[in-house]
Amino acid sequence: MENVVDARGLNHWFGSGEVKKQALFDVNLTLKRGSFTVLMGPSGSGKTTVLTLIGCLRGVQDGSVRLLGQELNGATEAHLVALRRRLGFIFQAHNLHESLTATQNVMMGVQVLGSVPDATAKQAAIHALGLVGLSDRTDYLPANLSGGQKQRVAVARALVGNPALVLADEPTAALDKDSAADVVDLLKRMGSARGTTTLLVTHDNRILDRADRILTLEDGRIVKVEDRT
Repeated sequence: MENVVDARGLNHWFGSGEVKKQALFDVNLTLKRGSFTVLMGPSGSGKTTVLTLIGCLRGVQDGSVRLLGQELNGATEAHLVALRRRLGFIFQAHNLHESLTATQNVMMGVQVLGSVPDATAKQAAIHALGLVGLSDRTDYLPANLSGGQKQRVAVARALVGNPALVLADEPTAALDKDSAADVVDLLKRMGSARGTTTLLVTHDNRILDRADRILTLEDGRIVKVEDRT
């Protein structure tokens, strides 16, 4: 399967009646296995809406989205949940549990996959933290980590289940230049090593040189596609 995501004629609306407003207009996009794609655009352009539709976080209203070879339009909630477990999510807010260590936070990324023994989940979490350069921070609480380290824990949590697709919404916005580069380089390495596909929504011009492809969204329409491979 070459395309991890294949979206065609995607339209989406919010509200109903007189306040109903169209947010996406005939959006078409494909994500190839192992690719690193950046989705850019001003606030309110529909970037997060695209991300949540692909990520099975809201239902497809009109058009087709094929994710990992399976159609999302008309899919049941149980089917969407099952597909969601095969994805990794990273957000601007790291969303770590403050009372849990780095290892325990990452273990949650394994445990959502189903019945996984704690020892297995812990081993996988420690390995993932090593991949993101935090082998010496496995037992630290989030309060004792820097902003860049917290986001790397979030990246480890997203990658620990070896997802086919990682969806990242502004993951570098709150980071300094070096930390932002570290996060993106980690995702790129996983694409090369594991075939992990990444779609990253951002306003961050500092990371564009690392993208394989840049899509620009304006007023709910993709207005520019730039291939860099």
